[in-house]
Amino acid sequence: MAGMIRKLVASGIAAKVIQEARKPENQAKLKKFIADYQAKQKGGGKGPGRGY
Repeated sequence: MAGMIRKLVASGIAAKVIQEARKPENQAKLKKFIADYQAKQKGGGKGPGRGY
């Protein structure tokens, strides 16, 4: 019973996330977040604590 409720809640949350992601202002925020994240990953290089 608890597993079924958990799946129901998870699907409700996923539906809300998809609904919000369709809004143009949120699409712009998402694109900026992804671009920033990718730039951060590529720009890592050598640094303290990296083990290189």
